Amino acid sequence: MTSDVVENEFEFYSKAEKYWKDVPATVDGMLGGYGHISSIDINSSRKFLQKFLREGPNRTGTTCALDCGAGIGRITKRLLLPLFKTVDMVDVTEDFLTKARSYLGEEGRRVRNYFCCGLQDFSPEPNSYDVIWIQWVIGHLTDNHLSDFLKRCRAGLRPNGIVVIKDNMAQEGVIMDDVDSSVCRDLDVVRKIIRRAGLHLLAEERQENFPDEIYHVYTFAMR
Repeated sequence: MTSDVVENEFEFYSKAEKYWKDVPATVDGMLGGYGHISSIDINSSRKFLQKFLREGPNRTGTTCALDCGAGIGRITKRLLLPLFKTVDMVDVTEDFLTKARSYLGEEGRRVRNYFCCGLQDFSPEPNSYDVIWIQWVIGHLTDNHLSDFLKRCRAGLRPNGIVVIKDNMAQEGVIMDDVDSSVCRDLDVVRKIIRRAGLHLLAEERQENFPDEIYHVYTFAMR
């Protein structure tokens, strides 16, 4: 549990905000120096997501998506805008959202809202999103805040909408990273938090073809 490794909640959040303020507003900055894995990541995410967008009567819609921890809009640009009519972005770092406006180019006109906010304080508008995409950011929330945020995401879904988490998974337990003030949880802990939020797991997949030296990355779809 994060309560075992996060001693001071206020410090946990403020230290992370400070860390990201000093990160370059580039794809490489967003990916901690691993910019070269961006295409592998996006291609896998697209395959994962398209299963829900094209299957049967309970098909997930393509009207609007929300990109959580969006940074400069790497995922918005390459994954979400090609598949959805409109996208909203939320990130705690204002400089990243400012950069996104130029990085996204012409297609950025279909981004409706740029919300500058930490996810612990953010509430998606109820019944608004077909897909809420949460990638490489859950480690910046305590267990309680993550569970509460996922509950708000559940309320933010349109009919047949899904919440997707894609993130690093620890081998065991919860590991603190003092550099960027984040935690990495194991699969069991993440699944428990998902259940606690009242969400039902629809699919789970391990990312392939990432460098051996980084954490295993898993994608979860739920509603």
